[in-house]
Amino acid sequence: MAAEVPLPEVTPLTEPYWSGLEAGELRFQRCAGCRNAWLPAREECPRCLSEDVSWEAASGQARLISWVVYHSAVHPSFADRLPYNVAVVELDEGARLITNINAPEDELSIEMPLTLSIEQESGVSIARFSPA
Repeated sequence: MAAEVPLPEVTPLTEPYWSGLEAGELRFQRCAGCRNAWLPAREECPRCLSEDVSWEAASGQARLISWVVYHSAVHPSFADRLPYNVAVVELDEGARLITNINAPEDELSIEMPLTLSIEQESGVSIARFSPA
């Protein structure tokens, strides 16, 4: 029997992110003071430490910053996906997140334009990206 995929822990802080994905949009936080944008969710801006932050919907456009390809599963539930990539993408709005790219390893390149692809994983909406 295959292991179950680890599910995210939804907290009051992260709930806008997860409910946004369920609604079909990727949400990130932005500081009202310095205009910095980020993910994952925090109580304060990581740049200026202001607590005056809000959630915004991303356009869904991004670029590939970096990636690694796993040839050994970090969790038993991922064994049937080998090899798989884990990537850092930067949204056009500036926030960065860790995700997967729906493309073979030999097609990935730094600065590659990407488009959001919200997918279901064990009943949870997950932000993944595909080549634009």
